[in-house]
Amino acid sequence: MIKKNWKWILGLLLVILFFSYNDVSITSMILLIGAVLVIWGLFGFRSKPKDKTALPDLSDKLASHYSENGMTPSEISYFRETMNQTKNEIEQLEKNMHETAKLKAIDLRHEPVKAAKGLFKELVKEPTRLHDASQFLYTHLPNLVDLTNKYIEINAHEIKNKQTYQKLEESNQIIDQLALLVAKDYQDFVSEDLEDIDVEISVAKQSLKRDNKEEQEE
Repeated sequence: MIKKNWKWILGLLLVILFFSYNDVSITSMILLIGAVLVIWGLFGFRSKPKDKTALPDLSDKLASHYSENGMTPSEISYFRETMNQTKNEIEQLEKNMHETAKLKAIDLRHEPVKAAKGLFKELVKEPTRLHDASQFLYTHLPNLVDLTNKYIEINAHEIKNKQTYQKLEESNQIIDQLALLVAKDYQDFVSEDLEDIDVEISVAKQSLKRDNKEEQEE
C-alpha cells in the first residue's frame, strides 16, 4: 500500500517541512495535515475494482498441462481466452436460470448449467479437443445466454400485452430447446468415455467367463 501511494506520502512530508520552515502555528499545521489525510483516505487508498471477466494468470500447473498436450504458446493463448469467455457465459447463465420460475423449470428439466460446467471441466482436461465442442462454445451456449438475458428483460416489463406474452412463450420454447442442446453437447463430448468403459466391461466379462470355465474344468 505504501509503495502504491508514495507520491501522497512525499507530498505530506513536503507540506510539513514547508510549514515548519515558515513558522506556521501548530494548530494550522495539524488542521491542514488532517485535511490532507482525509483526502488521501477518500481517494488515495481507493483501488480499482477487480475485473471478474479479465483473463487470470496462468498457473505453473496448467502451463505444464498444456505443454504436455503438445500445445504451442499461441494455441494456449487462444484456448485460455476462449475458456475465459465461456466461464463468464456459464456464470451468467447460472444467474439467469434462477431469475424466473419457468427458467428454473427448464434448468431442472435439462440441467444446462450443470452440463455446461461439466463440459468446461472436460475441456480443461483435454484442451486439444476444443474443436469437438465448437457448437457448444460458439453457438449453443452464447445463444442461450443472450436469449435468457432478453427473456428476463421482457419478463420484467410492468405492463404486458398479448404480443408480449406470445414472445415470452416463444422465447421459452427456444430456451428449452437450446438447454437440451447444451445437455446433448456434454453427452456427445463424453461419449468416448462411455465407449471406452463398454470395451472395458466387455473385456472384463470375457475374462470372468474364461476364469469360471477354467475353474469348472479343474
